[in-house]
Amino acid sequence: MNKVIVITGSSRGIGAATALQAAKQGYDVCINYRSDKASAEKIMSTIISMGRKAIAIQADVSQEVEVVRLFEAVDQTFGTLTALVNNAGMVGLKTRVEDITEARLNQMFSTNITSYFLCCREAVRRMSNKHGGKGGSIVNVSSAASRLGSANEYVDYAASKGAIDTLTIGLSNEVADEGIRVNCVRPGFIYTDIHQASGDPHRIDKMKQNIPMKRGGKPEEVANAILWLLSDEASYITGTFIDIAGGR
Repeated sequence: MNKVIVITGSSRGIGAATALQAAKQGYDVCINYRSDKASAEKIMSTIISMGRKAIAIQADVSQEVEVVRLFEAVDQTFGTLTALVNNAGMVGLKTRVEDITEARLNQMFSTNITSYFLCCREAVRRMSNKHGGKGGSIVNVSSAASRLGSANEYVDYAASKGAIDTLTIGLSNEVADEGIRVNCVRPGFIYTDIHQASGDPHRIDKMKQNIPMKRGGKPEEVANAILWLLSDEASYITGTFIDIAGGR
């Protein structure tokens, strides 16, 4: 059976690194993006040049109809889904809770929480042996912020990732006897452009002296952990978290 993976938010950063690593390990890859078509198609071309199949699908995964369309496109192009990486997410400008708005909360939670639930739902419907599937593996990308809280920066983002931790635990138990493993990585202080979105593009370099390893992480280091959790080497692991935060 071919290995087929959907990676949300995979036109850049951790998602792009995961897409490339997945292709190296024999997956056919669905690259999902919301707006950066050029970057997504560049990753797609690279994967095809590696001898694997790849498609780039535009979809806002916080919207149910677009999630359904995304997974149906994978069905039609690749067939049986074997892996899902929930990676799409957003962070807002740094703010205190006392200044937060309802609009920001709604956008944050629909992007960072609703999308994960919807994509998990579609993956389970395809993977579960209860529905005639052949099993599979899901990895959710949370954040060290779920443990640290991100006071005075983005507590709403941290809270959204706390919800993903809970989703991982609950869903892993729910589908453990249906051939599906569900695990989670919690990156922190990784060099990606998400820090620009928070208004602090140099945040990691300013913070690295507070990190036990005294450096920020690379997207590829997160991707390696994700692919290990998806692999048969982790076949007896579910409901588990890997922190990738330099010891913090």
